[in-house]
Amino acid sequence: MIVPLLDRLERQQLIVVTGKGGVGKTTLTAVLGRRLAAAGRRTLLLEVDPRESLHQLLGTEPSGGAIVPAGSRLWAQNLQARAVIHDLVREKVPLRVLARRIVESPLFQHFADGAPGLKEMAVLGYALRMVKGLYRRKVDVVVLDAPATGHGASMLAAPILLAQSIAGGQLGEMAAELSGFIADPSRCGVVVVTVGEEMPVQEAIELVQLLERKMGRSPELMVANSCYPAPPRTMPREADKPVATLWRERYQVNRRELERLGCSWKGPLAELPLLPLDRGPTLIEALVERLEREVG
Repeated sequence: MIVPLLDRLERQQLIVVTGKGGVGKTTLTAVLGRRLAAAGRRTLLLEVDPRESLHQLLGTEPSGGAIVPAGSRLWAQNLQARAVIHDLVREKVPLRVLARRIVESPLFQHFADGAPGLKEMAVLGYALRMVKGLYRRKVDVVVLDAPATGHGASMLAAPILLAQSIAGGQLGEMAAELSGFIADPSRCGVVVVTVGEEMPVQEAIELVQLLERKMGRSPELMVANSCYPAPPRTMPREADKPVATLWRERYQVNRRELERLGCSWKGPLAELPLLPLDRGPTLIEALVERLEREVG
C-alpha cells in the first residue's frame, strides 16, 4: 500500500525545512504547521533566525524566545541555540549560582560559540526533547525552519559526526541518540524548498547530493515555491505589454529551471504558485490547499 506523502509527514516527529535563503522556507514551515495541526497533530514551529518573521505569516505576536499559541494545536517559537545550551547547563548543575557563573564565564561562551556542531545539536536536541515531553509542553511534531542550504545540511549531519568522534559521556550519549533520531526517516523528514531560478535550483540539487553523501538519505519532498502561472494567450492592451512580456519571460525561466531540476531530482516535487496575496494567514491557508492538491 502506498501511503500519501502528506500522511507520511504527519507521522513523523521532526520535519526539517531547508533551502537557499529567500526561497520561502519560513512560508513553507507555516504551511506545513497549519496542515499538521489541522490533521490533529500538536505542532511546534521552530524558527532559528533572530530576525523573526514567522509570526507575520501566522498572525501572532513575535515569540521573543517564548512558545506562543498560533491556532488550534499549533504553537511557534523563535529559538536561539545559546539559550538552549544555557538551559542545559542549568539543568545539569543544580546549584543556581554555580550554573550562572558557568554560563556567564568568557571561556564557556567562547566554547559554546566555537565548538563544532554544538549549536546545531542543541537545536535538534531541543526538538527531540519537545516530542519526548521533557519540557513543560509536549508536542507530536516539530517543524524546524532550518538555516539556508549548506548550513541546514551541516545541522542535520552534526549529531552523526559528533557521535562518530565522541564516545561516552553525556555529550556522546546525546549525539548518539540524536544521530539515530535524524537518520530514521520514519521519525525525521527533510523538505527542501527552492524557486524556479538558476541559483536556487542549483543549490537545491547540490543540497540533495550533500544529504546523500553526508547522511545517506534523500529529502522526503522538494517544493518549488512562488511559481509563475501560465500567462494569458490573448494579446494584452498596449499599456500592459511590458507586464505581459515580463510575466511570459519569468514563466519560461521557471519552466526551464524546474525541468532541469526534474532531470536530477526524481522524488516528489510540489509546485506552489505565486499568489497575489499579502504575507499572512490568508496566504498560508491558500498554500495549504494547493499543497494538498499537489502531494496529498
